[in-house]
Formats: sequence, C-alpha cells, structure tokens
Amino acid sequence: MSHIEEKLHKSAYRIRRFALRMGEVQGQGYIGQALGWADVLAVAYRHALNYRPSEPEWDGRDRFLLSHGHYAIAFYAALIEAGIIEESELDTYGSDDSRLPMSGMATYTPGMEISGGSLGQGLPIAVGMALALRQKKNPAFVYNSMSDGELDEGSTWEGAMGAAHHQLGNLICLVDVNNQQADGPSSKVLGFEPLVDKWEAFGWHVQRVDGNDLSAVLQAFDNARNLVEAKPRVILFDTLMGKGVPFLEKREKNHFIRVDPPEWQQALEILDQSQNQGAQA
Repeated sequence: MSHIEEKLHKSAYRIRRFALRMGEVQGQGYIGQALGWADVLAVAYRHALNYRPSEPEWDGRDRFLLSHGHYAIAFYAALIEAGIIEESELDTYGSDDSRLPMSGMATYTPGMEISGGSLGQGLPIAVGMALALRQKKNPAFVYNSMSDGELDEGSTWEGAMGAAHHQLGNLICLVDVNNQQADGPSSKVLGFEPLVDKWEAFGWHVQRVDGNDLSAVLQAFDNARNLVEAKPRVILFDTLMGKGVPFLEKREKNHFIRVDPPEWQQALEILDQSQNQGAQA
C-alpha cells in the first residue's frame, strides 16, 4: 500500500466512525450509504478537491454538490475529516438549532453548496455552476455526488445532455451505484443498465470502478481530473451498503436503518479492530 493509499485508508476509517457516532445520536439513519460512500468521500476531501477549511466560501474552491441530500450524515463526516466542521458538533446531529440537520441544507452547514433531497436536481445545478465558472475563467471543478436512484429522474439526463453540449470539462459526476432504494433494489425499481453505454452515448467520459477499492477510486479521480478532452466526466462507483460492518452489510432493507442501542458500539468496535489489524499488517 502506497503512502497516499495508507493516508486515505485512515481517512475513510475516520469518516465511517464519525458517521456511526452521529447515527448513534439519533438511533437511526442512512448509515448504510455513509459506510458505503466513505471511500469516495475520503479520496474527494483528502486528495482531489481544492478547498480551504477555514474559508468554505473561498471563490477558488472546487464545488462539491450533495445532490442526494439524505447522504448528509456521510457528508458531515467528510466535512469533519476535512476540518471544515469541528468534531464536537457531531453530537448535535439532527437536533434543534444544529448546523447538521438530517437532510443537507446549504443555509445551515458550512461547505454544503446546495440543499439536496429533491432527487435529480444536483446535476442540472452543477451544469449551471460549471458554465458560470468557465465564463468567469475560474479554474475550479464542480463535483456532483448523486445516488443511482437519481438515474430514474428525467432532470438528471437533461443535465447530462446539457453538460455534453457545452463541453463542460470542469464537471465531474460521482454516482453511487449501491443498487438500493427505499422501494427495493434500484435495478428492479427501474432498470438503468447498461450505464456505461448510456453515459457514453450522452457524450461523457465514463469510468466504472469498485467504489470500495481505494486504489481504484484514487485512480478514477485522477483520471477524471487530468483528462484533457473537453467533455464532462462521470465515475460510476459500485459500492456495498454498510461497508466495513459485516452485520450491517447483510442487513435486509438497509436503505434507512434503525439500529438497536448496543449495536452502535458493536459496529464501532468492529471498525476499530479492522483498522488496528490493517495497521499491524
């Protein structure tokens, strides 16, 4: 394991741990997604993105849009890891007057670019942001983080078509293909394969990788950012819900999980044990 991969592995571990601690505050939440998306967030915030922790509205920052607003618990964990939010705030998760509401809201949280939750809105907004940045000659990238359920939304594909038309080389879309929605497996709710062929047909540069393989995630981010061709880029990440906590990986209907009180500490102990074993290997 390279030095950068070792650093990112530790970062992903901390993101998972922060998310579990926030989940324990409410006793429930979208923790399966947080555990599955942690590797992508670790690479985003500890390697790829250009930002200043003390200046979340710095004009030169890369924009990271959380289109799937229900992933807020995962995103807050990444913002804590990035130093944009203090770790002490995680104890306020979902509480009145907290800066960490259960669904992402830009007016509350530093580093939250848009209020998500109405699925399928992030990519069209990202297209507008990328166009505006290019007009201003601002070299920042726009990253749109979204769920595979958002592939069911027509607005997503309208945004995809617009991005290709305008040759937005400063736009990178990150899709969590965890094959899970509230109503069941995403592929059964509305079949969306073949995804690579579809995105390519819309004029995008496409990569599909294991979203829980840090080296593959790292390479995919670097490839997307360094592409010379003037076209938007999408990375399709196949992830496992509950990654890192075996009993949550196997939990049936894990889109929104209610976890019994003793299980939170059990999950944390499993993460810690796995991290310690990895450090000794």
